[in-house]
Amino acid sequence: MDTLNELLNGFAAALTWQNLIFAFLGCLLGTVIGVLPGIGPVAGVALLIPLTLNMDPTGSIIMLCAIFYGTAYGGTITSVLLNTPGEAASAITTIDGHAMTKMGKAGAALTIAAIGSFVGGTIATLGLVAAAKPLGELGLLVGPPEFFALMVVGISLLVALAGKSMVKALISGALGLLISMVGIDPVAGAPRFTFGMDRLLDGVSFVAVIVGVFGLSEILSYRKGESTVVHAPGFRSLLPTRNEWRRSAPSMARGTGIGFGLGLIPGMTGSVASLLSYGAEKKFSKHRNELGKGAVEGVAGPETANNAHANAALIPLFTLGIPASPTIAVLMGAFLQQGLTPGPTLFTEHSEIAWAIIASLFIGNLLLVLLNVPLVGLWTSILRVPAPILTALILLFMVIGAYTINFSVFDVFVMIGFGLLGLALRHLEIPLAPMVLTLVLGPLMERSLRESLEISQGDFSIFLNRPISAVLIGVGVLIICSPLLKLRKPKALMDDPET
Repeated sequence: MDTLNELLNGFAAALTWQNLIFAFLGCLLGTVIGVLPGIGPVAGVALLIPLTLNMDPTGSIIMLCAIFYGTAYGGTITSVLLNTPGEAASAITTIDGHAMTKMGKAGAALTIAAIGSFVGGTIATLGLVAAAKPLGELGLLVGPPEFFALMVVGISLLVALAGKSMVKALISGALGLLISMVGIDPVAGAPRFTFGMDRLLDGVSFVAVIVGVFGLSEILSYRKGESTVVHAPGFRSLLPTRNEWRRSAPSMARGTGIGFGLGLIPGMTGSVASLLSYGAEKKFSKHRNELGKGAVEGVAGPETANNAHANAALIPLFTLGIPASPTIAVLMGAFLQQGLTPGPTLFTEHSEIAWAIIASLFIGNLLLVLLNVPLVGLWTSILRVPAPILTALILLFMVIGAYTINFSVFDVFVMIGFGLLGLALRHLEIPLAPMVLTLVLGPLMERSLRESLEISQGDFSIFLNRPISAVLIGVGVLIICSPLLKLRKPKALMDDPET
């Protein structure tokens, strides 16, 4: 009953007109980002964090979460209509979604995708409600050594599954750790990596770094700039037939299970969930022979899995403070910017905010259905804006966003510098995800490490003497050493631009 009461209180906060506007704006902006090919959820959330810095914490996180899962909806529109995925998780939808468009069933494909996303996202949010209390209480029993070991496992998973080379992923992770150490040493009080510059005593602005690394480098590396002719489906063609509803239901059920399960595992992205869901349809669907030729199961399964994953990935963040994907890592940075530490203490120190955000996930999923299905024509018209104009507007927005972090030109130069660094890393095929993850987790890991060593009076064996931390450290080492054991990595992950 306590959980239900807290959830109802969360709804009361989320349904205030201010927070409803933030949820609506987040869904709107997320859909636009998803429609634009090449931006993606990581860059999209990073780009829009500056907008939320001066907002109250509840509205800020509600808006950013809505942007996060809104991109998944928006990406589907271009996948179905243009055969061009707006973001990586919607790539697999192009196969059957665009085939349905050629058959004159674009409206039905988009409606099925929207309903499937709503179902997957809502059920995953119910899972978050059920898991929040018990996992949060379990997390409170975890001490600094176990917390440090838990973060080691999370980083190991993302490093191991990001990119084609473990060495390059480790380089990326080390870069993030170095950047996170810039500023004043929290214990000794001495400057670190400041190079005598007073502006670096407070460290490098996290927002300026991620806007540069993900947003600016994404724009600089994107070469496809032609406007596209789009024919949006009419309103009457949006309703699927009874047979299409009947065929979609089992696919949505399978997609929900796959997306929810993978969302709980650090390192698994939405594109992996979509891909595995499509594989499940090829194996279990009664109409598997039609897949690839415009089968509705090829849209319903992956799109449901994609959104179930997006919402389930918030469970490790809310309950244990572990980001399960690059986008969640960026979201975690936004939490920290607002003075909120995700993890077990979130429900004890900021219970009202945590439950308001969870309640807003239900509201946001409903808003996205209302926004996406009737307004397909409006979203696709964005693609008719000439690419140079669109790019110039995004660049202008990025500069203004970086400047308004501290109203400092220095942060603009930081953003540009890290944009060029991100571009160089992309050319060198060094994944960006481990860097942003260690950048976010670096200070938390350092604090846990130092608290652990204070408990043990400098004895590192504390991590091996405590059973839980010893097991977790062992798992982390095993993951990092997995290439030596010739464990195969999922091909989809290696090709995933998000990582």
